[in-house]
Amino acid sequence: MKCFVTGASGFVGANLVHELNARGHEVRALLREGSDRRGLEGAEYEPVPGELADRAALERGMQGCEWCFHVAASYHLWLPDYAPMYAANVDGTRNVIEVAGTVGCERIVYTSTVGCIGLPTGSTPTNEDTPVSEAQMSNHYKISKWRAEVVARELAEKLPVVIVNPSAPIGPRDVKPTPTGKVIVDYLKRAMPAYLDTGLNWVHVRDVAVGHVLAAEHGRVGERYILGHAEGNLGMREAFALLEDLTGVPAPRTRIPYFVAWLAAVFGEALAGLTGRPPRAPLAGVRMARYKMFFDPSKAITELGLPQTPPRQALADAVGWFRAHDYAP
Repeated sequence: MKCFVTGASGFVGANLVHELNARGHEVRALLREGSDRRGLEGAEYEPVPGELADRAALERGMQGCEWCFHVAASYHLWLPDYAPMYAANVDGTRNVIEVAGTVGCERIVYTSTVGCIGLPTGSTPTNEDTPVSEAQMSNHYKISKWRAEVVARELAEKLPVVIVNPSAPIGPRDVKPTPTGKVIVDYLKRAMPAYLDTGLNWVHVRDVAVGHVLAAEHGRVGERYILGHAEGNLGMREAFALLEDLTGVPAPRTRIPYFVAWLAAVFGEALAGLTGRPPRAPLAGVRMARYKMFFDPSKAITELGLPQTPPRQALADAVGWFRAHDYAP
């Protein structure tokens, strides 16, 4: 298949390009000027210069493509101005999907987030059918992704759109790194003396990349699929215990009370408003950490055949990549 990929220089996007290569597909990658392409080293692709707002560039890049993967997103938990993030995530999603429909793509896979899935009450994982609304979106990033997913669902009524909701990917090629990857890097650098009592559904980024391809092959139009791991729901203490066993670096033993983290975030954002520099711990991130982000990926496992690399292996691969690329000792 000829495939068009947005966000190809990002963590999930780069791994998707490599996975498409491995399966013999041709790739055209939408790339902004000056984008960091280290994650694409060794991959075969045709670069398409352009932006999500440039429908003409999108149309040129998608001509002749059978599959479109819209992975690109603006992911920030603090910005002095959130308007560009809404423009990229909401308007950009509409542009990509509508243009893909215009040129005749047979499958359009939109990358959402588990942030658009209903939150768990306690530690019980939720799934794609858990009731949720925009009112439950706790920060601008989640609101923008929610509105983008609403656009994708509306367009799926007339176009072949399948939605995937990755949980917390970890693994190789996290060049930025992502917020989840930064947790691992800080751990390795012994820069994490304490932790919040929160939790994530950890999943190998390779499984997420494969999940995108499987969604194009087998996904039902208009459906959402959580790309996570059935045994990946781990609290931070459990994840750190695995990291300690894998690396020999002692895990933090001190748990930070939520209200202390909240107060520190409020102070940090006040300072950021004066300096213009992003806070180390944005209030949006602290609010998200109040809930254990535990999810049930059974639908993707059953309907798509989503692979299930053990979380321990995912953490080991992430550690190995970060160490090999000098992110941590």
